[in-house]
Amino acid sequence: MATQIHPTAVVEPGAELDHDVVVGPFCYVGPEVKIGAGSELLLHASVLGPTTLGRDNRVFPHATLGAEPQDRSYRGEPTLLSIGDGNVFREQVSVHRGTVKGGGCTRIADRCLLMVGAHVAHDCVVESDAVLTNLTTLGGHVVVEPSVVCGGHVAVAPFVRLGRGCFVAGGARVERDVPPFVIAQGDRARVRALNRVGLERLGVPDASRKALERAFRLLWRSREPLAVALEQVHAELGQDELVAELVRFIRPRLPALAVVDRASA
Repeated sequence: MATQIHPTAVVEPGAELDHDVVVGPFCYVGPEVKIGAGSELLLHASVLGPTTLGRDNRVFPHATLGAEPQDRSYRGEPTLLSIGDGNVFREQVSVHRGTVKGGGCTRIADRCLLMVGAHVAHDCVVESDAVLTNLTTLGGHVVVEPSVVCGGHVAVAPFVRLGRGCFVAGGARVERDVPPFVIAQGDRARVRALNRVGLERLGVPDASRKALERAFRLLWRSREPLAVALEQVHAELGQDELVAELVRFIRPRLPALAVVDRASA
């Protein structure tokens, strides 16, 4: 199927549209934008540049991708927004380009779902299969690892990292890194439980799930200091790949990982 551009849409000279791209009514595509095959912009969607979209992305009404970063140090440099394949950007989503001081690129991988009003700030990295529910806000330089789910109205402070497969409950205010495979909730967010539903969705084998449950009890339910419990987990369960991933995430963050406050877990 040939590319379709509605008569009311504006596609600036210099924009590159692959085959099967659909640009709907009143959309805007900037001059330094590349859009991959099969992608669709519904009405009133805007893609500014420099921005690259991969294949089969859908951009819903009033979403804006690739606008300048909201950073006082930004001086008009040609930074980038890079988006992979198969993502969905719902109504009023905003994703900003990077800054020079942050590496110059905001990146969203593949198959992510950004629901109504979600915001991804400059220099963020959102890995594949992440879900940012309505009005989730990521501050600058946030890293979202694969298969993370954020509930509605979650706010994540700049430079925070959300570990793979974690779930951040609705309304959470996240100021420190969240380990993989757990549920974090609250103001300020703290670890509450193992993300058993997430592990099931990821297809984690029973043996690894049991190992993670044991690791969780040692780390967040025992009376040992966290550093001691972490070494016990490593010695007893570290042969499990997912437990090893959890240990690798926590160990370098011990001094500042607020979500390991077990008194409130």
